[in-house]
Amino acid sequence: MLQKFFRKFQSIKQDRENLLSSAKKEAEELVNKARLEAQKLKEEAEKKAIETATNALEVERRLSKKEEMLEEKENQVSRERQSAQDIKNHFEKLKKEAEDKKSEMLLKLEKIAKMTKDEAKSLLLRGWEDRLKEDIAKKIKAAEEEIKAKADDKAKSILVDAMRYGAVDYTAEYTLSVINLPSEDYKGRIIGKDGRNIRAFEIATGVDVDLEEEGVIRLSSFDAARREIARLSLERLIKDGRIQPQRIEEIVKKAKEDIEKEIFKAGEDLAHRVGVFNLPAEITQSLGRFKYRFSYGQSLIVHTLEETKIGIALAHELGADVNVVKLGCLLHDIGKVIVDKEGSHVTLGVELLKKHRFPQAVVDCVAAHHEDIPFPSVEAIIVYISDAVSGGRPGARHEDFEEYLKRIKTIEDTAKSKKGVKEVYALQAGRELRVIVRPEEVGDDEATIMAEKIREELEQKFDVFPGQIKVTIIRETRAEATTKI
Repeated sequence: MLQKFFRKFQSIKQDRENLLSSAKKEAEELVNKARLEAQKLKEEAEKKAIETATNALEVERRLSKKEEMLEEKENQVSRERQSAQDIKNHFEKLKKEAEDKKSEMLLKLEKIAKMTKDEAKSLLLRGWEDRLKEDIAKKIKAAEEEIKAKADDKAKSILVDAMRYGAVDYTAEYTLSVINLPSEDYKGRIIGKDGRNIRAFEIATGVDVDLEEEGVIRLSSFDAARREIARLSLERLIKDGRIQPQRIEEIVKKAKEDIEKEIFKAGEDLAHRVGVFNLPAEITQSLGRFKYRFSYGQSLIVHTLEETKIGIALAHELGADVNVVKLGCLLHDIGKVIVDKEGSHVTLGVELLKKHRFPQAVVDCVAAHHEDIPFPSVEAIIVYISDAVSGGRPGARHEDFEEYLKRIKTIEDTAKSKKGVKEVYALQAGRELRVIVRPEEVGDDEATIMAEKIREELEQKFDVFPGQIKVTIIRETRAEATTKI
């Protein structure tokens, strides 16, 4: 038993020694490995330190070299500056010596000639002036004659060249629109029972409808905007097929809204065609109304395009402010489309531009384009000339047409001045006046009296009129109810 225990003890002791020997061996290997790695890191560190020191020495050497070069350049610049100063001092010395010599020579000449320098200069100039006086006068006279001869030709050339830029391709309509019908059956539907459809259409649109020619309907009105609304409405009614008074009113109302949008687009197009952008919405809308406005028979949009292009060309030729001329020409007649205020179109236009804070130079151009005020600038004169050139060219305007428009407007304004009047339309070239009144303000008896008063005023205003004027007062009441289902 003891022997067995001793053997076991010996075996454990041997295992312990083996483990200690193995651990000691592994420890020695780790120490050796660590020592080698430390030696390697030390060598690498020494190597990097040597490289860094070498680089630092190289950089220091280069900086030292650059400092030496800069110092050399500074010395060179200093030497050149000193040399330049020496040259300047030498030049000043020579200049002073030359002036002294000149003064000495002048004194000697004055003693010899027995006159001062100023007296000699004056005598010399008088002599040359007497000799050149005749030649100068001849040349001045010849130059004046040449200028007079060429001035008219040059002015004509500038104007003709400017007018060439005013050519436009817009076709204006006057007082008539024609609509082609799919068949003659539509005329009966448009007239309606007892003529109620055509009567409702004429009342809603304010135009005169002519059904006499086969296959077409003619819409006539002095107001181009009304006529366009009527044309668009009638085309939509024909396409829709439901031609009745209530539907007519709905279509006409929608057409008026669409025409307002078209007017705004026309204003934008007019401004953009002459290179003007970002105008206030009210100004753009007013410019669009030029499409449906005529001045002495000349389309206002055509006239404005012509005038603005002519004005721009003249401004370039004469070196004036092109932007001021451009805006002055574009906006000069904007007061003509303001119908809700009293006053001349010049005054109304000036007020509108001041409201939107346009430059004073542009406002002055509008104010002076009919010579209501003295011309305040060259730009105002150019706007005036451009307006005259566009309006005065052969075939541009028709005096009779403008008088016709004035007569129609006078007829309508006579009725509009009465209390309770809602809308007024002059039809058949002014031979019929339809007045739509508000039924809650004007009774049946009052309508009859109003017709007589309007007739009397028209007779007083027109001593001579081609034909008679028929005054029709329309007072209409409606009762409406809508079911819940």
